[in-house]
Amino acid sequence: MKKTLLSLLVLSSVAQSNEYDSLLESSTAIVDQINTGILLVGAGIEYAHQGDALSDGTLSSKAHIQEAQVQAYNKALTDFATNYQPYGDVKAVLKAQAMEELVLMDEAVGTFTEVVVDMISVQEVAEKVQEANTPEQEAEVQSFVAETVEVLKIEQEDVDTYNQSVDDIETHANNASAYLAVANSEEAVLFLEQGIENANTTAEQTNIFYDANAQWVSMGYNTTRNLTIVALSGNADMGLDLYVTETDVLAAGSESEFFRTGPTHLGYSCFMYNTECVEL
Repeated sequence: MKKTLLSLLVLSSVAQSNEYDSLLESSTAIVDQINTGILLVGAGIEYAHQGDALSDGTLSSKAHIQEAQVQAYNKALTDFATNYQPYGDVKAVLKAQAMEELVLMDEAVGTFTEVVVDMISVQEVAEKVQEANTPEQEAEVQSFVAETVEVLKIEQEDVDTYNQSVDDIETHANNASAYLAVANSEEAVLFLEQGIENANTTAEQTNIFYDANAQWVSMGYNTTRNLTIVALSGNADMGLDLYVTETDVLAAGSESEFFRTGPTHLGYSCFMYNTECVEL
């Protein structure tokens, strides 16, 4: 999904550039030919009336406009009139920012996964303690712990890495979701486009950011100190009401592939060694 999104964003950006550049290049090419024609005609008029110079008789072809030039120009005209966005593409900008956040989230997920694997022996201990129902079994757990205590200990550095990665994942996930939600709202996009037009700038020159405290996505301009905001808490006219409860978040997590293929769902032995797996 992310690769597809990135490809679409790149194609959108390239298309925008090509539409402008193609019209500039094709129109300039024909103007250059017309200018050459005007120069040749002007010279011809002067020479003809004065009788003091001749060309070799082939220069007129230098001013000819070729069929391919006409086709290129007419196509560029149509593409520019139909597709070009002089104020930029705010939807593409929002999706590009979401893509940046998804990349950062993936990096944090990688860090989280690595440190969880490093610390996951704590789950083995918890499972053994929980399953020990008799003094003999408890003694077996004690022996296991005594023999491997140094390996089972958790380093504070790993805990710090774990805590930071969880924070980073939540931050980048929220940022990405906020930008995509606004990009997917036709009403919000039209609202932001009007703000860009009013500020006489382009979407690519704006500063769009998600404010978790204010619960909105705001857009600042390089031409004015004004801000345009899109509320995400259902308190405005855009219909965007994104905030959910902790229960909702955890329930969504329980349905995720990340959880269902993780150690706390599968069990320590199943996750680490693919043994003692139980169909869940």
